Parts: sequence; structure tokens; C-alpha cells
Amino acid sequence: MRGPLALVAGLLVVGVVALVAGLWLFQRQLVYLPSPGPVPPAATALPGAEDVVLTAADGPALGAWFVPAQGPRRDVTVLVANGNAGDRSLRAPLAAALRAEGLDVLLFDYRGFGSNPGRPSEDGLLADARAARDHLVRERGVAPERLLYLGESLGGAVVARLATEAPVGGLVLRSPFVDLPSIGERLYPYLPVRWLLIDRFPVAEPVGRARVPTTVVLGEADSLIPPAQSRAVAQAAGGEVVAVPGADHNDAVLGHGPALVDAVVRRAEALG
Repeated sequence: MRGPLALVAGLLVVGVVALVAGLWLFQRQLVYLPSPGPVPPAATALPGAEDVVLTAADGPALGAWFVPAQGPRRDVTVLVANGNAGDRSLRAPLAAALRAEGLDVLLFDYRGFGSNPGRPSEDGLLADARAARDHLVRERGVAPERLLYLGESLGGAVVARLATEAPVGGLVLRSPFVDLPSIGERLYPYLPVRWLLIDRFPVAEPVGRARVPTTVVLGEADSLIPPAQSRAVAQAAGGEVVAVPGADHNDAVLGHGPALVDAVVRRAEALG
């Protein structure tokens, strides 16, 4: 019996090793879920919006939309950092709601998203967000203290790190997590996720260092990012929490509903 048992045990070990190796090799395909594009022209989705090309420091040209405010302008610009899926066209309703409140908005896609060249990675997404900020500050003359970062889920990690590098007026983080490994451990409790992950995307640690006025918006019924994680981010930032009852992670009411828009407007008003 020892022979067959040893064979079965050996096959199990080989299978586990193969599974872990496969997950390590292809993990970024599980983390990043870009739409392949193409993305329509800006004015098609948002009349008056402008197509923009950003250039990251390491080379990739990135598609973006600049969406000017409608009505009385607040002289505040919102840089939107997307989550891990889709492209900027899916954020058009958010930009429309923000522009209606007198806010200028920049939507952009990371490398590998929305027909952009390149492959996404943690450092790559940060470089892309830097390019978006540089466009606003250097080319459009936006004063850093009149700039807000709005980070959606994984985008919260991107703008949290960006906020540690240069001045910014404030942060609004929608459904942020403490760090990516803590979410991976929840989704794959049987795997050594914290050891396997290449891209870490911390949020709580950098917002604690940034010392930027911060609002966290969360869904009370979020099935992907536990509300407790978002609250922990708010606590690390010393910020406020806006909870949307009954809202799940991808619900429209959380993605561009009144609670999120009002949170951004209040941050804009706090800038004076």
C-alpha cells in the first residue's frame, strides 16, 4: 500500500506546486482586467470633452479625456484613477456628475487599458498617474492645492502613493483596501497569497504618511472589499467615512451616485 499512497501523495505535491507556479506566472492576468478598447472620442460620450494624450516617463502614450466644468466653476480639478477593470468610458457618468458640480475632471487609462500600449503593473500604474498629474499641473496650470485625487478601489492605492510624492488638495477614496495581499488572502485562503504577489498596492500605509485631507466612500454591502478594510484606510488617514447602505462594489450608486459626488464636492469646498 505504501507504493500507491506514495504515488498519490507525490502527484498531489506536484499538482499543488504546478498550481502555485501557474498562479505566480499569470497573477497579473487575475489582478488586471482591462477592456481591450477602442475607446470612443471624448466628445461622443461627454459633449465638450477633449481627447488628450499623456506620456509616461518610461514611454507609453496614454489616452485620456479632459472634461471641463459646466456652470459656475469651482476652480478645482479632479484626477480620477480607475480601478482594475474596464476603461475611462465606463467612468463617463462619474465625470458628467462632477462637471455638473463645477469641477474639471481628467479621466485616463493605465497602460494596457482602453487600447493603450504596454502591460499593467504596480510601478507602471503609478508612472501613468504621475503623467496625468504632470499634464494637469504643467500643461493646464492647475495649482496642486486646487487638485483632488479620486481613487476607485485599486486606483485608491495608486493615488495614495501619488499623494506621498507631491502636494495635493485632498483625496477621495472609493472602496479602498488596506493592501492587495489582504484581499488576495480573502479570495484565495488556501494559497500563500502574501508570499506570491508581485504587486502589493498598499493604501493604509501611504495615506498615513501623506497626511492629506481624505474622505473614504464605501458600500455597506461590498462583497469584494470588506467595509472594515475601507474603514481601516480612513482611520490610517485620519479621514472621514461616507457609507452607502446596501451598495455592493460595482453598483452604480457607489460608482457615481450622490454620496460619492457629494464627498468630492465637500472636499472641493474645503479648499476655499
